[in-house]
Amino acid sequence: QVQLVESGGGLVQPGGSLRLSCAASGSLFSIYTMTMGWYRQAPGDERELVAAFTSGGGTNYADSVRGRFIISRDNAKNTQYLQMNSLKPEDTAVYFCNAHRIRGGVRFDYWGQGTQVTVSS
Repeated sequence: QVQLVESGGGLVQPGGSLRLSCAASGSLFSIYTMTMGWYRQAPGDERELVAAFTSGGGTNYADSVRGRFIISRDNAKNTQYLQMNSLKPEDTAVYFCNAHRIRGGVRFDYWGQGTQVTVSS
């Protein structure tokens, strides 16, 4: 089992920055075998991928955030981060930390509780 706890959300003005953190705990073996990422969900919308690490060690970003957001991780701290710059009102959403793995063609997901990000003047 893996537990994920996000922090760092809040209210920020357009053009501002925030850094989200996601601390993972549980089975150390599970953490290192999982693919990590960030998703977000705005009211009335479906949850969407924001940024994630790929199985090959690279990164993948949604078109709407590429060039503004940066995903990173510190394996020694079992923590991943999302640095969000040049924030826009349309970035307002609940942001969720995700860890997943695929076994036998089936995807197993773990989610944090979410942290609210509000971009408004």
